[in-house]
Amino acid sequence: MKKRKLGFDIDGTITCPAAIVPFINEAFQLQLTLSDLTDYDLLKVVDIPDKVFTNWYDKKEADIFTLSPLATGAKEVLLEWGKHHELIFISARGENVLEVTKEWFINHGINYDHLELIGSHEKVDAAKKYGVEIFFEDKYENAIEIAKNCHIPVLLFDTPYNQGSLPNEVKRVFNWKEANNWVEKWFNC
Repeated sequence: MKKRKLGFDIDGTITCPAAIVPFINEAFQLQLTLSDLTDYDLLKVVDIPDKVFTNWYDKKEADIFTLSPLATGAKEVLLEWGKHHELIFISARGENVLEVTKEWFINHGINYDHLELIGSHEKVDAAKKYGVEIFFEDKYENAIEIAKNCHIPVLLFDTPYNQGSLPNEVKRVFNWKEANNWVEKWFNC
């Protein structure tokens, strides 16, 4: 089988999409669940002043990233794919959390070939730079932009905050097992 270049978002894709919820609940005495996060922009979901939330997030960002659990099934699939393919992680995280991010990968036993923290949600250029052939994402707008501009399939991991109609190049998946099955079929085409 040909070695392929697989591109991955980190937060909400290989990490559990509800990872931030306990932090928000503790800090602001809320009782949110993942199903309450119906918009990717958390400021549209929580009734907290923008500046207060942003200041809190800036202080807690490293802790959130350090303690984010893996999405169910992600490790097994990534370990298997990593034996045969190039794993390229492209994240909106900023360079300020590079060491925290590297440590998270080490602690979870996940290897990567490239780790790009671009500090924005504009992932198209990085996906092109690394020749990514398929991308895994949780943000609706990113999935569509990557598929449209890179002309590659994108698997969008289903969450309450990424609902909407999808172009043919974007496939909604509900878990890593389903993603693995889709990719195995794609590999064999």
